[in-house]
Amino acid sequence: MFAFILRRLAQAVIVMVSVALIAFMLFQYVGDPVVFLLGQDATAEQVRELRADLGLDQPFFVQFWHFLANAVQGEFGLSLRQGAKVSRLIAERLPATLELATVAAVLALAVGIPMGVYAALKRGTFLSQVFMTVSLLGVSLPTFLIGILLILVFAVNLGWFPSFGRGDVVQIGWWSTGLLTAKGWLHITLPAITLAIFQLTLIMWLVRAEMLEVLRTDYIKFARARGLTDRAVHFGHALKNTLVPVMTITGLQLGGLIAFAIITETVFQWPGMGLLFIQAVTFADIPVMAAYLCLIALIFVVINLIVDLLYFAVDPRLRVEKSGGH
Repeated sequence: MFAFILRRLAQAVIVMVSVALIAFMLFQYVGDPVVFLLGQDATAEQVRELRADLGLDQPFFVQFWHFLANAVQGEFGLSLRQGAKVSRLIAERLPATLELATVAAVLALAVGIPMGVYAALKRGTFLSQVFMTVSLLGVSLPTFLIGILLILVFAVNLGWFPSFGRGDVVQIGWWSTGLLTAKGWLHITLPAITLAIFQLTLIMWLVRAEMLEVLRTDYIKFARARGLTDRAVHFGHALKNTLVPVMTITGLQLGGLIAFAIITETVFQWPGMGLLFIQAVTFADIPVMAAYLCLIALIFVVINLIVDLLYFAVDPRLRVEKSGGH
């Protein structure tokens, strides 16, 4: 187990250094930050002085080492557009994105798993066919179109939910949350549904496919032969083994929810990191783009590491293989 963790940590470090190199390359090939800071009318002397102050006159690998050392401390310099520290901007936007992604993930699991189980156990029924049809629509329609349709129906026509913003938030230290206010829940409902729909359909199809495969295995036949009830067979044996691959996919998809919330946050003007990144791309705000890239990579690496450890703990076959290999 210890060797397994060390190996995964070493892989995580390699991935993060590679992503940091890619992020650092933005400073080299996506515009000159000195020009952004001083403007086109700056004199050669001013440009030379600022490049020296920022360390841009040093060799490539020296600059990368300084960038890496600062990134480890969470420092990515100043935003070229807002003039504020990038770390402060990220800290202000991170709670909104994590909150949206968490609510969307819980919604996708709470709805997707029961739908997948029902579609597997009640194949051919009318409701099962409805679930399959709706899931195809959820996969086929682009996220921005789903968001616009939800705004049109529930915000404009019915007026049940607001169409943009985060609503009232409560400040707990440096963390802000809207989940402790009624308006916060109203504001997060439509964005969370929009973000969850694709994940929900993916989980439903995965649970259905895994459930059908598990129900054909020998130990399920033995369980039925022992006289166990359908409820015990379906939920005590089949579903438990179905959720192992679902847990893996869901963990990885949580990182995807955070990384690809950009479209949802843009449609609903949700004040999260995705909207900040879109604005940074529009204005070529390279420090913010680099920080976002590194943070998303870190989130994926941490989630992937946690999923690997959970999978190792849940699936006894992996532990047997590791011990057999030694």
